[in-house]
Amino acid sequence: MIRTFASCAWVIVVALASTYAGATWRFGAHETKAAAPEHLQRHKTEAVSVPIIADGAVAGYVVAQFVYVVDGEALKALSTPPDAFITDEAFRKLYVDKIDFSRLEKYDLAALTQTLREKVNHRLGAEVVRDILVEQFTYVPKADMPH
Repeated sequence: MIRTFASCAWVIVVALASTYAGATWRFGAHETKAAAPEHLQRHKTEAVSVPIIADGAVAGYVVAQFVYVVDGEALKALSTPPDAFITDEAFRKLYVDKIDFSRLEKYDLAALTQTLREKVNHRLGAEVVRDILVEQFTYVPKADMPH
């Protein structure tokens, strides 16, 4: 009877200890992963509308909106948020590029976001913007616009 009681107590102690150890280990691993990117922040720019000129007339508009990931500590040091620089660079790039809207899937959005990131960081004078993502990228032909 004492052996049965002792073995039951032993099983309970081992089960509780292993559960506690597993929960503590799991929580510690999760906490380490979550703590690493705390300084990164996600922000969304306003939509930018870029007129597309073809044969001397407005053929339509590109509407683009971006999400950017920024270092929060570096952002605090800036006097102007990067939003204005991102929309300005996007407008300049899209206005100058010759985009074939009959084959819009061929436009290299990865190159666009990479170029925007590099130019914005250069204008800010620091590596503030870590990544730029495309939230919206739409072409609206003039014929589809309300009069």
